[in-house]
Formats: sequence, C-alpha cells, structure tokens
Amino acid sequence: MTIISLLENPLVLIFFILLLGSLIGQIEIKGLNLGASGVLLVAMVFGHYGYQIPTIVQQLGLSLFIVSVGLQAGPRFFRMLKSSGLIFGIIGFLIVVVATITTIIVAKVFDISAPLSIGLMTGALTSTPGLAAGLEATNDPLVSVGYGIAYPFGVVAVVLFVQLLPRILKIDLQKDLDKKVNPVRKTSTLEKRIIEVTKDRIHKRTIKEIQQELKSAVVISRIMRGDRNFLGRNDTVLLKGDKMIVVGYPEDLEPFQLEIGNQVKEDIHFQTNLKIHRVVVESQELLGKNVRDIKLREQYGVTVTRMERAGYEFPQSPTWRFERGDILTIVGSDRRIEEVKKLFGISTLNETNVHIFSLSIILLIGILIGMVPIQIPGLGTMTLGVAGGPLFIAIIIAHFGKIGPIHARYYQPSNRVIRDVGLVLFLAGAGTMAGQGLVDVVASQGIGLLIGGAIITLVPMFFAIVLARKIFKLSMVHSLGAICGGLTSTPGLGACNTLIDSEDPAIAYAAAYPIALIFVAISAQLLALIL
Repeated sequence: MTIISLLENPLVLIFFILLLGSLIGQIEIKGLNLGASGVLLVAMVFGHYGYQIPTIVQQLGLSLFIVSVGLQAGPRFFRMLKSSGLIFGIIGFLIVVVATITTIIVAKVFDISAPLSIGLMTGALTSTPGLAAGLEATNDPLVSVGYGIAYPFGVVAVVLFVQLLPRILKIDLQKDLDKKVNPVRKTSTLEKRIIEVTKDRIHKRTIKEIQQELKSAVVISRIMRGDRNFLGRNDTVLLKGDKMIVVGYPEDLEPFQLEIGNQVKEDIHFQTNLKIHRVVVESQELLGKNVRDIKLREQYGVTVTRMERAGYEFPQSPTWRFERGDILTIVGSDRRIEEVKKLFGISTLNETNVHIFSLSIILLIGILIGMVPIQIPGLGTMTLGVAGGPLFIAIIIAHFGKIGPIHARYYQPSNRVIRDVGLVLFLAGAGTMAGQGLVDVVASQGIGLLIGGAIITLVPMFFAIVLARKIFKLSMVHSLGAICGGLTSTPGLGACNTLIDSEDPAIAYAAAYPIALIFVAISAQLLALIL
C-alpha cells in the first residue's frame, strides 16, 4: 500500500496534514514562527494536488474554534467597554475600520475580487476568526488564498514596526511611560485609612444609606466603637465617634473623608478577633457569580475589602463577577474565614472541566442564531453564519459565566484545547479548498496581492500610532500594545514585551484585542456585501 493510496483515506489525510503543518509551524527564524498557519500552508499544497478534506470537518473545526474565542473574550468584553480601557478598545475598532476602508480601495485599484480582498484583509490583520467569517460569508476558497498570501507579511511587519519605531524616534520607553497618564490603571494604589465619624448628618445612619447617597467606590471594612471592633455591614448604624477602617484609591478616599469626618493619623491598637486573609477563587460553582449573589456578609459574616485580578487590585464591587484565579482580601473571624476558604476552594481536582452539555447548547443556539437573516439597509441581507452566531452567543454567556445549567467559564487549558483542535481542523479544511486555485491566482495576480496585503497591514498601523500618540496622548508602550491588539498580533506583543520590563503592553493589548477580534469578523461579512 503506497502513501498516495493511504492519503485517500480522509482520516489519514487529516492527520498527515496536521503532522506536517505543525512541524513547519514550529520552525523558528529569529524568534518568529508560523504557528497554526503552518497547517494552512501545507493544506493548500495538498489541495493543489487534488486532495480534499470533507467539508463537515472544516465546519466542526470552525464552530469549536470560534466558540472558544467567544468564551475567552466574553468575560472582559463588556466590562472593558465600561472601564477606562475603552481608549484601547476604540483604537482597536478604528484599526479595523481603517483596514476595511483600505481593503475597499486596494480591491478597486488592483482589481482584486471580493473573496481575495477579504482574505488579504484578514491575513494582513492576522485574524483567523476573520478568515472564518470571510469563508462563511462568501463560500469561496479564494478567501484562504488571500489570507495565506498576506499573513506572513502581516506577522513580520508588526514585529519590525514594534522593534524599530522606538529606536527610529529615539524614545526612552520607561521615561516616556512614566511621563504619560496610564489610562488603564489608576496612577495611585489602593490605600487603607482610619476615618472618625464627626459629621452630624452621618450620625445614626446605616452604611447602606451612606453608600447609596455618596455613590463612592470606597469599601468600609471595619468599625471601631470604644473597645469593640466589628464588620461594616449594610445594616450597621454609624454613630459620632466611630472610627471606620476603609479601603480605596486616594482620589476616592478624599471626597469620602470630607463627607464623613476626619482622618485618624496615629496608629490605633485594639483588641479584636477579626483577621485578614486572602482567598483564591477556584470553585467551579462560583465562576460567573458575584459577592452579592453568594451573600458573603449575610451568610458568612465576612467582608471583602479588595479584589485582585491579573496582578491588579481593585476595591471590591458587589457586581464583580468571579473568574478563576481572582484573589479576594477578606476580613472575619478565624471560624468564618475557614468556612469561606472551603466555599471558594475545590474539593476535587478535575483534569478538565469542559462541560459538554453547555458547549453543545452554546454551539446549537449559536448556529441557529447564525441562520437568521439580517437586513442591512442599502447593502442587502446577511447572516452571522457558523462563525458569527456561536461567537455572539459565547460572548454573552461567558460574560455572565453561568446561565441556568449552562456553564461558560472553563479552565484556560481546557479552553485552549477546544480552540487549538478546532483551529487546526478548520485550517486543514480551508487550506485544501483554497489550494485548488492557488497557482492560477498567484500567477495572474501575485504582485498585486503582495502589494495589496502590505498596504492593508501598514496603513492601519501608521494611522493607529498617530491616533494613539497625538490624539489620545498615550505612551509609546501603550500605543504599541494597543496596535498589536488591534492587529490581533501575538508575535507583535511578544516583541513589545522584550522592549520593556513591564506588563503595560499586555494590558493595552488585552483591552484592544477583543474589540478587534469581533469587528474583523463583522467587517469580513460586510465586505462580502460591499465589494
């Protein structure tokens, strides 16, 4: 039995393409590699010689990949829209808008077909979800050809841009970062103060009444009254002379203090059975819930004073939805703290927590939603398809974490398994389809496609750096991080991280990335109607 005859078996063909593609994707040249796109390039070669992977395999891979993207982006997407990280989201969105306009111009100037143009844009922005949406919207394998042509330049160009621009402009990144206002984190850190109640208007009012009136982010941790020390609960009545231990940012504490009384500067020693402890959110049952849902104060007698996520501390918020790995600072008695530690911990260690029931429901609802026609005035009708529907539903459900029996917060390693398996199956199927017309397209339009792809990468990049630096007055570090996020370029972020010992590039990237990820997919479908 020859290799050629073996490759006629679809399963053998799939895994042979995955084997060769993953090997090629791992080859590094000066720190750069093709990653999963190696599978696409190998599949295109096989497709050129007439080998085809069943369409259902590509569809399965697409649905798994796109739902994992939604589950990853969902928990931060809506929260980012309400935070100061919105600046980076705007940059990511405008990068996609400029890329879309540039694609339309390139398509007209170089006389490139709609599927090829959509592929060029998604490759230039290194966006596999965009490729998926483009294929779904056009049902044309030429989208994959355009993606494969533009992708390598899209990767290299962003990395070189990030590394060379600060040198060309002779910018000291650390000094530049210190001079600029950080739009994501407060410039100050959380602070604890003791404030004595001296205002008549506060006397004999509950903590809940005061917090509702002042609308302050300050957290009242404990109350000291004489030689007594107790938790600050919503129904706790404050009296003149009480001393409150509060936690918050200085810019929030100052106006709060003015309304309550005076800061107590000297150290106060008091007898107490209350302890401070930090607990890590691990329990599957708590993911997607918040402090208010589990009634920590009412049922467990503890107060959460602050929360830490991804290395950053925030005052506790009753509506903050838990993610695995969140760290809560709690105050309570030893016995109460032990109860809360059990609540937030996990009793058994699971190798994986992929909830097949939930995953199936999310995919089923998403695919059905994707079939619903959407009327676009002046352009026609479009559907979200197998790419857009599951993405939309996954983002919404992941935001809440859990809706009824549907779970949407998995271990990150589990979500990566879903993503990676889906991605390589999708790329293998898309590549074999695209390979059929690869040689003819490159022979007839090769130079135009290369130039067009380069333009679609470069124009949004230079637009974004001017926008970030001149309009938003961002530091170079934040500007480059946002550009990498807007172009969905993980290699670019890696290059940016080598320039400075700071997590700031990753923060900007993480804020811009979900917006760009979603709007590239939407843009690909809109281009199918416009071009």
